[in-house]
Amino acid sequence: MKSQSQSKEAIGLIKTSQGDIFIKLFNETPKHKQSFIDLAENNYWDSLTFNRVIPNFVAQAGCPDTEQGFNDPEYLLEPEFVKGITHVYGAVGAGRDDNPEKLSATCQFYIVHNQAGLHRLDNEYTVFGQVIKGMDVVDKIVFSKRDELDFPIEPVSMEINIIYLTNSEIKKLIDS
Repeated sequence: MKSQSQSKEAIGLIKTSQGDIFIKLFNETPKHKQSFIDLAENNYWDSLTFNRVIPNFVAQAGCPDTEQGFNDPEYLLEPEFVKGITHVYGAVGAGRDDNPEKLSATCQFYIVHNQAGLHRLDNEYTVFGQVIKGMDVVDKIVFSKRDELDFPIEPVSMEINIIYLTNSEIKKLIDS
């Protein structure tokens, strides 16, 4: 029987052209966590870029917004709002359009870049993870030159993988 310290936890690793970002995925949001893992393991995002970067707001990536919004039910998730999991600095949330059910688009995510948090988004958008290392990289991404639609002039590429680490390996990563 494995002890708690030996069990491995899924960590999202976003390798960007600006550096690496490590994300703890929350067990409290199991559908969003599993969706993120599935898309990463299927290399879904590996040809995409950060498509919306706004200092003091978010770095957003995934799929581009369309006029129709995210209306394919196969790619939408019911919200998973969890008391105590909020839009703090470095929170990772699921993007969505203005649908009244607050369904998340599985392919789109954002990282909160506001040091005070974005609590007006709490219970509006699902938070399913937290950056545990790499907010300096998020800074570089959001402060890159962008056009009038907040799209980076020089594309910020990404490759997303899932790595499995023990609690002690996670602590070492955070402390390094």
